Amino acid sequence: MTQITPQDATTLTRQDRRTLALSSLGGALEFYDFVIYVFFAKIIAEQFFPSSLSPFWAMLNTYAIFAAGYFFRPLGGVVMAHFGDLLGRKRLFTLSILLMALPTLAIGLLPNFAHIGYAAPLLLLLMRILQGIAIGGEIPAAWTFVSEHVPPQRVGFANGLLTAGLSLGILLGALMSLWIAMQFTELEVKAWAWRIAFIVGGVFGLVALYLRRYLKETPVFQAMQAKQQLAKSLPVLQVLAQHKTAVGIGMLLTWFLTACVVVIILATPNLLANFGIARADAFKMQSMAIVMQMLGCVIAGLCADRFGATKTLLLGAIFVALSSLLFYLNLGQVSQSTLFILYMLLGLSSGTVGMVAYGLVKMFPAPIRFSGISFSYNLSYAIAGGLTLPIVQWLSLYSPIGGMYYILLVCVVAMITAWLYRQKFEKTS
Repeated sequence: MTQITPQDATTLTRQDRRTLALSSLGGALEFYDFVIYVFFAKIIAEQFFPSSLSPFWAMLNTYAIFAAGYFFRPLGGVVMAHFGDLLGRKRLFTLSILLMALPTLAIGLLPNFAHIGYAAPLLLLLMRILQGIAIGGEIPAAWTFVSEHVPPQRVGFANGLLTAGLSLGILLGALMSLWIAMQFTELEVKAWAWRIAFIVGGVFGLVALYLRRYLKETPVFQAMQAKQQLAKSLPVLQVLAQHKTAVGIGMLLTWFLTACVVVIILATPNLLANFGIARADAFKMQSMAIVMQMLGCVIAGLCADRFGATKTLLLGAIFVALSSLLFYLNLGQVSQSTLFILYMLLGLSSGTVGMVAYGLVKMFPAPIRFSGISFSYNLSYAIAGGLTLPIVQWLSLYSPIGGMYYILLVCVVAMITAWLYRQKFEKTS
């Protein structure tokens, strides 16, 4: 089979930059839509479940509905990737953001339990399932779409920017939550103001959908189509039959990404509060850590282009491990300003995840690339995303810094993954 590359140039064209911008915007909006549910979980529990239900069970049901989004990610990813490999990247790239925007908008407009009874939580569950299907397709689609547009020498940089966009979505969700809390009274937030976050996310998603009409199909897919090199059978079956090692390594890479996002970014504010840091200050620290993670993603992508996935992942995992030790072991031991700096350093190191997409793209051949990335990424994210926080919570029973031990374990796994990647995909004779 002829090797297909996007182009021979090494610089990004105007079209490349537009593709990057629109893809990053979509990724940010997808993560924004996904995480605001967490920020308003307590209010959602009160709105969508009967008042006779205990707060504990209401929250449990609310988080179970949130988890449903994770569990449906693999399904969405496999189905959308299947058609993306057969019908084109652009169509499915556009569909994914539509499936995210409409349910998000719908959540902001859904009647609560007081109006429609048990239909309210059932409709909420349906919207979360659709969001999970959408996000399962969006991120692999973005990585594939952009990688096949930009020059081969810029794949790492482009995907580093895309991954930074995901972190930006988390930051935007947090900022929106803060703004609503500052603009409205607690009673107003509970009554109706919480809906603003979802409505804004849905509207921006529709705007992004409109803008994506200006995107063009990837040169790689067009070349495969012209040369009749598209997958002849189900792409996911080819992935499982011929690329088991790549799938395994892809799942390990995604585990590393999940740990860095969920433990280091999302869970840390609650941990800081346990050590006497005010939630407002914890939010400021989290926000700066996200900014540093975004910077780290871009740096990691550049390093992947320059040095390859193996060296970038190995050195990055060591950086994350050392930064984690510095941060967690100094909780409650140093001034808040010093801890702020250490958390920023940890955020920067966690930006190593910016190279994950580069590694995934390089492992799978073009005809089944979308399916290969989607299957390994979404399956791993569903497992790790669902188990990470319970495991960290269990570790916290034995140590207040249980999250550190989980991060260190994942870093060791990442180092082993770097060695496996080198043996299979980068080792030269």
